[in-house]
Amino acid sequence: MVAIKTNVRWENFQAARETLGKVLHTLQDFYSHSNWVELGYTEPYINLIRPDLPLENLADVNTATCSDCASGTCPNPILPNILKEKKLTSGYMGIFSSAKPKGKCSHGGEGDLTSTTVPRGGINKDERRSDNVAFHTAAVNAAVAASLQLLEDIRLAVGDNDFLRMMGIARSSVVCFVIDTTGSMSDDIDEARAVVYEIIDSKKGTQDEPSEYILVPFNDPSFGPMIRTTDPDKMKKEISKLKATGGGDIPEMCLSGLQLALTGAPASSHIYVFTDAIAKDIALKDTIVALIRRTKSTVSFFMTGASRRRRRSIRAASFDDYKDLALASGGQAIQVSKKQLPEATDVILDTSTSALVTVLHRARHPGKQETFPFMLDESLQNVTIYITGTSITFTLTNPAGVSQSNTEASGKLGTIKTVGNLRRIRLSADKLTGTWQLNIKSNQPYTLKVTGQSTITFIYDFVESFKGPHPGYAVLSGRPQAGQPATLMVSVMGRKGPSSMTVGNIGLITVSGPEAVSNSTMTDMGNGDILVTVDEVPEGEFVVILKGTDKVSNSEFQRQSTTQMSVSKVNIQAVVDSSVEPGEAFKLPFSVMTQGPGGQYSINARNDRNFPMSYPNSLTLTTGQYTNNTLTITPPASTPSGTDITLTMEAKSSSGVDSNYVVMRLSVVSKVTKHTSERVK
Repeated sequence: MVAIKTNVRWENFQAARETLGKVLHTLQDFYSHSNWVELGYTEPYINLIRPDLPLENLADVNTATCSDCASGTCPNPILPNILKEKKLTSGYMGIFSSAKPKGKCSHGGEGDLTSTTVPRGGINKDERRSDNVAFHTAAVNAAVAASLQLLEDIRLAVGDNDFLRMMGIARSSVVCFVIDTTGSMSDDIDEARAVVYEIIDSKKGTQDEPSEYILVPFNDPSFGPMIRTTDPDKMKKEISKLKATGGGDIPEMCLSGLQLALTGAPASSHIYVFTDAIAKDIALKDTIVALIRRTKSTVSFFMTGASRRRRRSIRAASFDDYKDLALASGGQAIQVSKKQLPEATDVILDTSTSALVTVLHRARHPGKQETFPFMLDESLQNVTIYITGTSITFTLTNPAGVSQSNTEASGKLGTIKTVGNLRRIRLSADKLTGTWQLNIKSNQPYTLKVTGQSTITFIYDFVESFKGPHPGYAVLSGRPQAGQPATLMVSVMGRKGPSSMTVGNIGLITVSGPEAVSNSTMTDMGNGDILVTVDEVPEGEFVVILKGTDKVSNSEFQRQSTTQMSVSKVNIQAVVDSSVEPGEAFKLPFSVMTQGPGGQYSINARNDRNFPMSYPNSLTLTTGQYTNNTLTITPPASTPSGTDITLTMEAKSSSGVDSNYVVMRLSVVSKVTKHTSERVK
């Protein structure tokens, strides 16, 4: 609770939310796994969330608490004297051993080995059964009330607005700018400032008003600090302070600034990077890709410098790196002259809006002639098509067969605006429903993206199943495993809730190269949640595609995720199970395994605070076996309590062909010491 409240005050909302999930799990388990409701209590046990109140009247280790239940389904095996004296106890759980102290209750169930040791049975109320209906219901009610009590405690401590932000509830999107402030960027800074002013002035008081503004400047050798605010006037003030200083278009700390934005901004943010130079810190590129995949944020680059087409070496930077990152995130890589920049920033106004969805996203490298079909449904508004690339001609055709070519700036289907390598097509408002086609001709690389606004959308996570007493699904931090079915948990939303739409198919599709759509098996989990299993995962980078029918209009729709993903034969696992203390070394065990060739695998770790770390630079892996080791991170003693650390670890084969990553958040919290006198008070 201390970590949650401190993180909220520091605006580390994601870290606070993750800790909240762990706390609620433990709190709710108390009512299912203990004998609280068997003792006749119906209200929550307030002492659990009050550090100044001790846990009282506990059954000690030598006190028997349960009677034997051979069938395992006795209505109440708690001993009469325990009930009479209102002694508090819980069930022992043995996953690897059946041993427990004499006379003690077990948790119960197939996963609990102690449940076959006398006294047999168990007292858990996790599932509703014929023998425990009343106790299960009472435990659920108490757990719900206790959860509300805990949330109210946090809300009163941090205030309504920050509480809602911690819960991920916001009016609209977050707008995040990462801006190069070197001497050659004066015009670019002026344009970024003008865009921010326009967003603030045009959207203030509307449903599209951004819920938060974030600004990260970078230069050489510095980057940051990250400035975040919900106050539009403060954002205006902060961006008005930016001045172009220092050298010209030399390599800059662009990726360091972007890393700061990705770790500080909420998930699924839109991040806009302004620069006229290549990245000096190109070694961060893999870390940036990992953070993009973890956060599902979309990154768009506005590049106003001369393109460096050829790399001197594999690790030498070029503008192509920005294009790679934009494609990986589902964003745009827009290359224009400084004079053209004001015409290109309409993309920011398009995407800094509520209910933005992606209908189609494709990339071709090298370019070729191809026809791309896509479905538009009745719910879509402000449909916009973006094509980035050079030497491109195209023809757009609507469902009625009416066409418009790239030479018609204002035609029957919409308006076309060309600036630099970007073509932006805003469709006319009438008669959009049906299957459209876009035929593109080019021998140069290009990307295509179709977006709109709609309340028909979906969110997803790749998950893995876990066994044990409470089997379920956990969100994957890294890439799914190669050679295995990919499993996703998808939540769908319709115009009038999930029941107002029918899902036809959910699959994985490649963005680049030959289109390969995987088939899937879907299991309806209720309330709009669907468990999706894909047996054959496409090779290379892929995204999630969903097709279905909107019952409100009886029209078909398609939606696509933005963030690209791929599978890996490498698996790296690490779990943060406690907070970190200032000045103290924190040891984080981790394990790496490969289903591919064994041998040397490099280990690389970075944290966004540049706190000192030690870990092995490489591990020797044997195929199919986990190799264990430890990373140590030490926050300086002066680190303020509530500081949030984002730690990224990567394991890569010696050939560089295969890799995987894990992204973790750690909270620095000063140890809370309560003296006896304070307890008395």
